[in-house]
Amino acid sequence: MLVAAGAAGTAGLLATAGAGTAAAAGGRTGAALVFHNARVFTGTSGGAPVTAVAVGRDGRILATGRDADVRRLAGRDTEVVDARGNTVMSGIHDGHAHPLGAGDRSLRPSLDGAETTLAQLTEILTGFLAETGGAGAEPDTWLVVEDWNPVGLLPTGTVPHHTMLDALPTRRPLVLVGGDGHNLWANRRALDIAGITAATPDPAGGKIVKGADGQPTGVLKDDAQELVKRHIPAPTRDQLVAACARVLAEAAASGITTFMDAWAGRHELELYRALSAAGQLPQRIVAAVRLDVEQTKDPAASVAYARGLEREFRGVSGLRLGMIKVFLDGVIEYPAQTAALLEPYLDGDGRPTGNRGELYTSAADYGKLTAAFNRIGWQMHAHGLGDRAVRTALDGYAYARRVTGQRDARNAIAHLQIVDPADLRRFAQLGVAACMQLQWAAEDTWTNEALLPYIGPRRHRWMYPARSLERAGARLSGGSDWPVDALQVWNQLRTAVDRQGAYGRGPLYRELEGLDRTSALRAHTLGTAWQLRQDGLTGTVERGRAADLVLLDRDVTRCPVADISGTQVRMTLVGGRVVHDAGSASGRAAADRVARGAASRPAAYGAVHGDRHAACGHGAH
Repeated sequence: MLVAAGAAGTAGLLATAGAGTAAAAGGRTGAALVFHNARVFTGTSGGAPVTAVAVGRDGRILATGRDADVRRLAGRDTEVVDARGNTVMSGIHDGHAHPLGAGDRSLRPSLDGAETTLAQLTEILTGFLAETGGAGAEPDTWLVVEDWNPVGLLPTGTVPHHTMLDALPTRRPLVLVGGDGHNLWANRRALDIAGITAATPDPAGGKIVKGADGQPTGVLKDDAQELVKRHIPAPTRDQLVAACARVLAEAAASGITTFMDAWAGRHELELYRALSAAGQLPQRIVAAVRLDVEQTKDPAASVAYARGLEREFRGVSGLRLGMIKVFLDGVIEYPAQTAALLEPYLDGDGRPTGNRGELYTSAADYGKLTAAFNRIGWQMHAHGLGDRAVRTALDGYAYARRVTGQRDARNAIAHLQIVDPADLRRFAQLGVAACMQLQWAAEDTWTNEALLPYIGPRRHRWMYPARSLERAGARLSGGSDWPVDALQVWNQLRTAVDRQGAYGRGPLYRELEGLDRTSALRAHTLGTAWQLRQDGLTGTVERGRAADLVLLDRDVTRCPVADISGTQVRMTLVGGRVVHDAGSASGRAAADRVARGAASRPAAYGAVHGDRHAACGHGAH
């Protein structure tokens, strides 16, 4: 009999088949679990409608079909679940996330991405100082605050400076970590501890923002953040494991059955090993080993490093290596503007500047690195936001394909905020996965006021070009980039379709780039499974595939598109094992945390994505 994690209360969903079920199944020779009365989204093309799924005792799908046929496979101790006409489908495969980062962030106070005046920010941070030890924490206990909005200081145009944080009633080192993962704001005490002065050079892949006087302002970008972060005391291993277990349970309650962790080194791999050993790793994890800029220039050493990690962590249940992550550029929004563009950024009034963003690795270096890893069967995963970074990745993949002769490397580019139309067909030609975070594809401050004036309407039209890529034959995959963005799986799927989602103030090129519902569902299941070389195991609901399945509280294939955002997960299975049951005590707790997180986002999004820039007069689509 299958037992849900935290099995109390499972009777609401699971019922034993009993003596009335076909005897041919013969006790424990029957299915372990049967879903019936379902709308099954198989993820496959064609075929008769499927209303039932049987899960075998080996954790694989035993059969799919009509209720009457599949229920014959139920034995006396088979768990039978009435789906009540709702969707059963493959679990969500998140092709780009940082789940352990979400656990780490949960240990610290958060600004939730809000926009504030300096006075409001001062009040909030003063409260955080009191809540994190008050006078007893003076003068040396770090205050680290998560999810700072780098473009959120009001009035518009106010530039962060360490003197603003220095005015707080504390001597403690203080750091605000940008929710985008690319910016950090530190007070003078933190800069002093890090030894950052006017003479400190920019590290490879990063930037120390300095004022007109040549002095550091306190804002650090990309890899420069590590100059300060390396001095922040880490939580204990037990604290981290507990926090990561909590957020992974929330991910299971959201329907995620596979994660591609896009930021893994030895520290993260050790955490996964500890979670696995404790039985608290509910998802399949594909870890991408992150290489810094200097490592990308030495393919042989990088291969040796990655293979060493693979040997060290081989055998950890639920964890698989075989992928490399490289940052090619930064972020595109004003004022950061570190994403690499083919043409310069504009000054806001339509005039070209001298800035084309930052390209951290050349096409030649990236191509040689890709070839080295593809030869040993590893895949590449590039952070590419701007169109120049996207082209650089594609050029590198083309070089590797040419020199290795490999035609199924399944390298990927993530984010794809701007893609030059000349490069659309190259994804299919090179067999490159287009890994998109389509919850961002909505009309809001980030896509309009912080971007449109600085790139112009011609380039802006090619933002997150999901349908154009699909029409050009590209394989789409989906990812959340959690915790850079909130984990709201079903709103992410909805936004892929209507290009507005629950929090956008309007659609972003819906008629041009919105996906149909089937394509959106496939991108987040089979598409990502293909990206991760897992499509022979998961991603579709077919006989013989692993039973990585979710049961939802509605039929997402037919409900109004706007209703997809509110989808709740009744049950999640990984390899036939129930890792979330909304009827259990632990399942209810995890689902409640997910619901509270979703309920808190409208206020934060309202602040971050509100209409404060309307007076700027910049139009949008």
